Amino acid sequence: MRLYYYAYTGHKNGLDRLKKATALLKKLNAKGLDTMLLVNDFRAGLVAREFGINESVNIETVQDIDAIANMEDAIIIDSPENDRGRLEKYVNEFKHVFRFAQSCDDSSRYGETMIDYTDIIVDDIYLQEHKKEDRVLFFLSDSDADKKILSHADFFKNSDMELLLGHYFYVKYEDDLAKIFKKVHEAEEYIDLVCSSKTVVTASLQTALEARICGAKVIFIDEDNQENCLKTIFNKAQILTLKSFNIKEYKQVMLNEIEDCNLIAQKGEIITSNIINSLFL
Repeated sequence: MRLYYYAYTGHKNGLDRLKKATALLKKLNAKGLDTMLLVNDFRAGLVAREFGINESVNIETVQDIDAIANMEDAIIIDSPENDRGRLEKYVNEFKHVFRFAQSCDDSSRYGETMIDYTDIIVDDIYLQEHKKEDRVLFFLSDSDADKKILSHADFFKNSDMELLLGHYFYVKYEDDLAKIFKKVHEAEEYIDLVCSSKTVVTASLQTALEARICGAKVIFIDEDNQENCLKTIFNKAQILTLKSFNIKEYKQVMLNEIEDCNLIAQKGEIITSNIINSLFL
């Protein structure tokens, strides 16, 4: 039996799901499971190597998992795609199907085992102590197809932020952004910078959780108005929020003091144990 993990990514969707996938796969691999990462774009497979997963297979969509996996295998799905009835087929045919909830009220449709929307899964490196530098790091996401950063240039010109590029940023766009920020970091520096920055400003939920668990002060730009179950986590973790790219509000939020993070970062270990128990009990 092999456990296949499909993580949906892309130029418009970023790599949050991939970062969760690599963190969980490393835990599963350490327990002796035979796993394989499935991705729907080539770049995601390359980035996965930076996070410790060296092998992956490209497929077109969530509907193509059964072109790779066999009936005796198990699968994990983290995707918002329309499966067009494939999920029911997977549940009926595969040994076991796990699916990440895509919203607070998402529930099992055909008997697949759900992984809760609020379950926090981060790489173990963020649980370690790291020397912090007095840096305000801005990381929008791994993608910025709408050039949101450039459209809010005034916000960044009046801040002291350093930019961490996303893996899907184009070279020409990177050149434009270099004119706005005092310092620009390459996407490959992600782990080091998230671990070593005292303050992280981001619109990526996964990055917000990783940075906060690692001890940073985190400001989350919540333009999409996150669901209430996530707001509860933000409040518990003292992740500060901005509703828009407003420099006055940003400076006010920066004055807020925070205490030590009390998020349950060991949730990944619990999920790993639950997956193994489901497969072998």
